[in-house]
Amino acid sequence: MTVQIRFLPDDVTVAAEVGEPLLRVASRAGLSIPTGCLMGSCHACEVELEDGKTICACISSVPAGCQELTINLFVDPTW
Repeated sequence: MTVQIRFLPDDVTVAAEVGEPLLRVASRAGLSIPTGCLMGSCHACEVELEDGKTICACISSVPAGCQELTINLFVDPTW
């Protein structure tokens, strides 16, 4: 199943497959999500979903059960 992923604040949309890692989806869209540990511990890759929930992109993938998903990329000057 294909899910339309919309990345804010750049307003870039890309098609992704359920289960595809979010870091890979962002990279295909030409966007970079900062990473640190790649295990979800340091929260350098934290992004915000449209419902306000924050997740670590390095350990997250495109969820099943939705046709589109909006992800807000944070800008953290410390990373």
